[in-house]
Amino acid sequence: MRDDPGLHQGGSGVIEFFPPDVFEADHETLLEIVRAIGTGPEQRFILGEATAALERELAADLGAADVIACSSGTSALTLILHAMRVGPGDEVVVPAYGCAPLAATVVNLGATPVFADVDPWTMVVDPSEVEACVTERTKVLLPAHIFSVMADMPRLRKIAQRSGVRLVEDSAVAQGAVLDGRPAGLWGEAGLYSFVQVKSFGTAGEGGVVVTDDPDLARDIRMLRNHGQDGRHRFLHHVIGYNSRFDEIQARFLLHRLPGFPERLERRARIADHYAQRFAGLAEHGVIAPPPGRNGRCYYVYTLLTEQRDALRDHLTRHGIASHVYYPRPLPTQAAFAAWAPPGRRWPGAERASRCTLSIPVHPQLTDAQVEHIADTVHAFAVGADGSR
Repeated sequence: MRDDPGLHQGGSGVIEFFPPDVFEADHETLLEIVRAIGTGPEQRFILGEATAALERELAADLGAADVIACSSGTSALTLILHAMRVGPGDEVVVPAYGCAPLAATVVNLGATPVFADVDPWTMVVDPSEVEACVTERTKVLLPAHIFSVMADMPRLRKIAQRSGVRLVEDSAVAQGAVLDGRPAGLWGEAGLYSFVQVKSFGTAGEGGVVVTDDPDLARDIRMLRNHGQDGRHRFLHHVIGYNSRFDEIQARFLLHRLPGFPERLERRARIADHYAQRFAGLAEHGVIAPPPGRNGRCYYVYTLLTEQRDALRDHLTRHGIASHVYYPRPLPTQAAFAAWAPPGRRWPGAERASRCTLSIPVHPQLTDAQVEHIADTVHAFAVGADGSR
């Protein structure tokens, strides 16, 4: 690889999985934003003009009818499911492997999460498994994009339509990804993004948005995020809602960072392309890379599969490369969700993912030299070139 002009070259030491200096170039701007909002005559700290401007900009970029900013990706998912009247007696089909909010938001609304197994390679939910989980109580299908791969939304959309159930797209990690020409977040009746610091479009704190083309759903979500108020009259509450309002400091900071988002995504994509080329022949050595290409790819993190996961992690550490193990147990085998796991049921795809995944750095602050070092180190482990295995 050739370093992009102007990229920070970095120094010696550990290659971090998530860079600690991700906002270093924005330091002065962030301080200026805090001061401007803190001393502004209107003293509007939440749901002000910056939040509205961010919602408009994101909607225009996506071609979406509406974007509703809220306090986090988890909150966005809660607001969507609540607005869809998910509650006691309802079932929501969720992946058996992934982030806890997939099931926790369902449980917190009094509904039942039904766990569908994932594809053993891509680790996104298997549409055939989803369809097998649908019953007369199913209200929502809730697929999630994971790591660097979007779920098979065309098939899942057809299943939802055939089954007469609603489709919600957990696209928290997939902002900027596109599948068959359609942006992540716009395949279902509603989608969401997370702005937590480590996400591709992260901010210096928390935040998230709902994206939808359904005006009635958007109206209800806007009320729910602000204690059931409609935005026109304070202290008139139409429904029981939440405090999920968006911070004006975060809104202005994200507006500042938005123009550079495509360049940062492209850098991630080029790093992933290089990894895919370098790792293409490693499956026969027991290290499996995610599917190559750019259609339906997120590049949030780049995750390898190997039965020698712990050995690879130790090997990378010895060579100054930080890595990360996500989701060490499938959701239905976690203590929090055991009550919703049918006795004797197995999820082999999710179990394999929990046992075999290791994520390596793919963030845009990596220099090309660092990318080559990571690729060389993984390759050496797989083929045993350095005699470490």
